[in-house]
Amino acid sequence: MSTTTNLEPNQDLIERVARRRRRQKTEQKAVTVLLFLAALISIFTTVGVVILLVSQSAGFFAEVSIWKFLTGTEWAPHLSPEKSGVLELVGGTLLVAVVAGIVALTLGLGAAIFLSEYAPEKLRRILKPILEVLAGIPTVVYGYFALTFVTPIFQTLFGAEQVSIFNALSAGIVMGLMIMPMVSTLSEDAMVAVPRSLRDAAYALGATRFEVATKVVMPAALSGIVASFILAMSRAIGETMIVKIAAGAQPNLTLNPLESIQTMTAYIVQISGGEAAQGSFEYKTIFAVGLLLFTMTLLMNIIGRWVISRFRQEYE
Repeated sequence: MSTTTNLEPNQDLIERVARRRRRQKTEQKAVTVLLFLAALISIFTTVGVVILLVSQSAGFFAEVSIWKFLTGTEWAPHLSPEKSGVLELVGGTLLVAVVAGIVALTLGLGAAIFLSEYAPEKLRRILKPILEVLAGIPTVVYGYFALTFVTPIFQTLFGAEQVSIFNALSAGIVMGLMIMPMVSTLSEDAMVAVPRSLRDAAYALGATRFEVATKVVMPAALSGIVASFILAMSRAIGETMIVKIAAGAQPNLTLNPLESIQTMTAYIVQISGGEAAQGSFEYKTIFAVGLLLFTMTLLMNIIGRWVISRFRQEYE
């Protein structure tokens, strides 16, 4: 009797453990399937976007050669298909993105160094969320801020005749402030991940705090810093409302950031807003410009991945 009594609880325990394991396996399979479907949806979305851009751009490239599209310096497709050189839009996009990149990298990297190497923990917990709030401000607000606040300052400094109401400099500076939290947050996370032993070794050799930050921590966190900058630049190239409001709508191939320009995204917004009849040649240009914009951001991401894999360092 005692042997049978002792075996029954053990058998119940074994059955409960077996049921729990079967339930855990079922849950793991369900989670795996859901994650796989999520990844599959993102892949299908990307493929769908590419198919849409390529198929809709085919009509445009049937009338304009790819070479003329990429190397032409006059963008006026509403006048003639012969005036479909996208360099004016590409130049405006890169001009604003370069200004934004300089602002974001300078301020963002400086903020990351301060937060990771200088700021006390309590101050860091306060400043970091405040910086991240900048990323949550609507871009239309940034656009009007650039147009109504930043541009008048430049007109006062350089003269109203030298600074256009719509200009690349104001849009680029404000865009740089918008993407700065990306650079500062991701760079700071990469710097914090650098082992403390590297800092202590540098301090033991007599290095100052600034030397440790710039000559030890930054090189060790280079892959993360580059990743943050590439991500921020991709965001800047694809930004729409700031450049639409503050940079202008005049295609212009120039290196002067005080002049009015038009970016690729601003042109897409302008045409898709109803200024061209659907199916017309001018309407097809937005898909050709969109395909080029997609290709540019894709190349930037590929370069970023290569840089990250090339300079990535792992510490135990």
